[in-house]
Amino acid sequence: MDEISRHCLDDSQPETVHIEVHLPGRVDPARLRTAFHRALARHPRILMRQAPVRWWHRHYTWQLTAAPDVDPVDFPPPGPEALARARRRALDACPPLDASPPVRLEVIEETGGGTVLLLTVHHTALDGPACLRVLATAAALYGGADSAPGPSPVRAAGPGTERPQADDRPAAGRRFSRPARIAAAPSRTPHGDRSGHGGRSEHDARPGRSTRPEHDDRSKHDARPGPNTRPERDAPPGHGTPPGNGMLLTNLPIPPRPPRAPGQAAPYTVNDQLLVATWLMIARWNRLHAPTGPHGTPSPSTSPITITMPVDDRPRGADMPIGNGTRLLTVGFGPEERRDAGPLTADPPDPDAVARLLRRTAARTRALKAAPPGRQLGVPTTLLTAPVLPVMLRGAVTRALRTAAAPWTSTTLLSNIGRIPYPLDFGDAGRPTAVWFSAPARMPRGLTVTTASVADRIQVALRWSPTLLDDAAGARLGDLFRSSLAATAWTPPPADGAAR
Repeated sequence: MDEISRHCLDDSQPETVHIEVHLPGRVDPARLRTAFHRALARHPRILMRQAPVRWWHRHYTWQLTAAPDVDPVDFPPPGPEALARARRRALDACPPLDASPPVRLEVIEETGGGTVLLLTVHHTALDGPACLRVLATAAALYGGADSAPGPSPVRAAGPGTERPQADDRPAAGRRFSRPARIAAAPSRTPHGDRSGHGGRSEHDARPGRSTRPEHDDRSKHDARPGPNTRPERDAPPGHGTPPGNGMLLTNLPIPPRPPRAPGQAAPYTVNDQLLVATWLMIARWNRLHAPTGPHGTPSPSTSPITITMPVDDRPRGADMPIGNGTRLLTVGFGPEERRDAGPLTADPPDPDAVARLLRRTAARTRALKAAPPGRQLGVPTTLLTAPVLPVMLRGAVTRALRTAAAPWTSTTLLSNIGRIPYPLDFGDAGRPTAVWFSAPARMPRGLTVTTASVADRIQVALRWSPTLLDDAAGARLGDLFRSSLAATAWTPPPADGAAR
C-alpha cells in the first residue's frame, strides 16, 4: 500500500488506474464472473481492505479477507454511450478502500459485437501490472489457455549502422534546476454538460472535422474528446473545476529502429523512443504556448524537462507480488537539449537533432537502470512512513511537504507497460486486439503518458488534469505526440550515405 498516496487522497483528483481490454467476441457473463472471483482467490493479497483508523494510530491497518466484500464484476446496460460512461466512472470514482477488493471490473458489450473489459484500480492499493496479472489468471480460468508470460521478442541482427557516438554523451547539467512545467492552454471548451467526458471514438463528430479517420494509423478504438464535454478549467480543484481527469486513447504503429548488430545491444529501445517522443511533445507544446516577450516573440522557459519513469522488476508469473511494486526513476534532459531546442521543436523536428537526442536518452536510461536499486520511493518517503508519529499528524506533515516540493516535481510521468506478456486468451471471446492503461494525472504534473503494446502496435493513453488542460488542448497534445513519435522512426540509409 502506498501510504504517501493514502495521506494525500483528494476526491477532486482520484487515484485511479484505468485498464481497458478490447476483445473481438462476446464473453459469457456467468463464466467470466466465476473466473474473476477464482482469480482473486488465487491472488489473495488483492482481497484487502483498510481497517477503521483513529487519529492516534501509528499506521494504517490493512485486512485480508477470505472473499470479496462486494462483487467487483458489473455488466452495465449496453448502448452507444456505455463505454463512454464506464470510462467516465474510471476517471472520476475510485473503488472504496474500506471494501475488498479495491478494484472494479465493468464488462461492456460493443455495438459491433466485441467486448470491452474495463478495470478501475485504486492506485493507493494496487498498480496496473499487478491487476493485469490477476486478469491474466482470470483469462486462463475462463478460456483454459496457459497464463504464463511469454518471452521477450528478439529482433533480428543487422549491420548496426546506428551506434552511439562519443560527442552525444549527455552532460550532467544543473542538478538543482526546477523542472519545466507544461504550459496551461487557454480553455476553448464552452460550458456544457459532461455527458461525453472520457473520450469519443473517431466516428464521433468533432467541430470542423470529418467523422472519417484523419490518419490510417488510427484504429477503430481511438477515443477522442468531443465538443461541449467540459466546463472551463481555469479554477483550482474545489473551486469550479470538475473532478477526475480527461483522457485520450490512440493506437499507433511502433516506430522502426535500426537493426541490432551481432553480439551487441540495440543502440536504443522503444522505451527510449517513447521518452524522446514525450520530450518532443512537451517542448513543442511549450514553445507554441510560451509567453510573449517584450518584442512580441515567444519566450519559452529554459527550465529542463524531466520525465519520471516507473520501473517494475517483479516476476510476471503466477507468483508475482500483488500491490504497488514499481520504483520511480527520473530521466533528466539538460544543456544539449537547450542547444538543440530550435531544430527539435521545429515542425517537423530535425531528423539529425532527434537522432542525437535518441542516443543521449539511451545513454541516460542505461545508466539509470545499471545503478543499484535503492528504496522504492526514496529516503524522504521512508522517513515519512516511519510509524513514529500518529498517522493523522504524519498525514498533515506529508501534505505540507508535498505542496512545498511541488516546484521540484518532474514535468510529467511516462509509464511504459511494454509488450503485454500474457496471452489473455478468453476462449470464444478471443485475444485482445488492443489494451490501454492510464495513470492518474495529479497536479502539479497534470499530465501522464501511459503506453502498452499489442499486435505490433502501441496503445497510448494521454491523461490530464482539468486544472491544466481542457479536452481540445488534450486532443492537440495527442496530435503532437503522434507526430513526435513518428519523428523517432529510423529510416534505412541510402546507398551512398549513413542512416540518421
